[in-house]
Amino acid sequence: MATEDRAVVEAIKASGESTLKRAKAKAKETINQFFNVPLDIAVTGRTGSGKSTFVNRILGLRDDDDGAAPTGVTETTMERTMYEHPTMPNVKIWDLPGIGSPNFKANKYLKDVKFKTYDFFIILNSERFTENDIMLAKEIRKQKKHFYFVRSKIDNDIYSEQMKAGFNEQRVLDTIRKYCLIKLNELGNSEVFLISSVDLEKYDFEKLQNTLIDDLPFHKQSALLQAWPVCSAAALEKKIKFFKKLIWAASLATAGIAAVPAPGTSVAGEAAIAIFFLLRCYYAFGLDDRSLKRLSEKVNMPLLEYRAKSKFANAIQNKAVTTIQACAAAVTISTIADLLSLIPGVGSAVSAGLTFGSTQYFLTEGLNELANTAREIRKVAGLDTVY
Repeated sequence: MATEDRAVVEAIKASGESTLKRAKAKAKETINQFFNVPLDIAVTGRTGSGKSTFVNRILGLRDDDDGAAPTGVTETTMERTMYEHPTMPNVKIWDLPGIGSPNFKANKYLKDVKFKTYDFFIILNSERFTENDIMLAKEIRKQKKHFYFVRSKIDNDIYSEQMKAGFNEQRVLDTIRKYCLIKLNELGNSEVFLISSVDLEKYDFEKLQNTLIDDLPFHKQSALLQAWPVCSAAALEKKIKFFKKLIWAASLATAGIAAVPAPGTSVAGEAAIAIFFLLRCYYAFGLDDRSLKRLSEKVNMPLLEYRAKSKFANAIQNKAVTTIQACAAAVTISTIADLLSLIPGVGSAVSAGLTFGSTQYFLTEGLNELANTAREIRKVAGLDTVY
């Protein structure tokens, strides 16, 4: 069809390649990276700075959840510990031992914690950054990797100051930031991100996300955007925009390329790519049970019922899986058929073989509906007044 031909031409253009054959190869590479690219994040800092709680928030877990990093008033991280993201197993958060012993040597510390494992370091502190923090940052810089200073427990600072006469929250934040930067002066143009692990929507958590994305190569951005918790309307829109940019690749990979999402997948490979793509949208937008239950508790209102209004979200929840294990979850032919049947005229494509046009239409419809559902839930929850 001419319309489909135009769509294919646009997909080739989006790939940056000159021919359909080269565009298909690029699509396969892009989608395989999208599903499987590893991202290893190191979190370090002084004992008691809230490292483990920060790790848990990135993972979307409570401190008392199964699989969460242990927290406490004493040192709980005695050796480097890896935590796999519950819905993005290619993303791993490493909780590193606290730094600060009298015999601390930055280069020895990096060797002990296997420096080359990580894509970047987050150096976290709840009070002031020390000489050890600065020495560690210098050593990381020497090794040509990125580090980010995060000042944690800002909610505690605000709470202790708000009863004082003339309290001004912005002035408190400015004072904390200025104090941190004075301590880090010898590092040059360092930046400090003020965060509260109690409420990620406040302060600099979104700014930290945006900075990380800007510094990462594109294929690593994919992993971060999928795994990072939704902390604002803007953060959600960034995720949605990113997924929309990948529809061309998912459509070409689905329509005639046996690009299996991960080794060991025993499903209808081509159609499964489309389903896995929407599964990733579902989790990245925070539409899974765990994310919505946490949000419901936070705003003290039931939100699961709003997800049920979405035919795509409802079908994924009822027929698909609750977690994605290496993008090789047990998606069945019936699951694929059920989801495809949501689009008139597309459902029969399971047995006939998906075309580029039908796949692109299916993914666009599914992504838009999941995105609008996530937007509506945030609006109902009172988190975003407009979207």
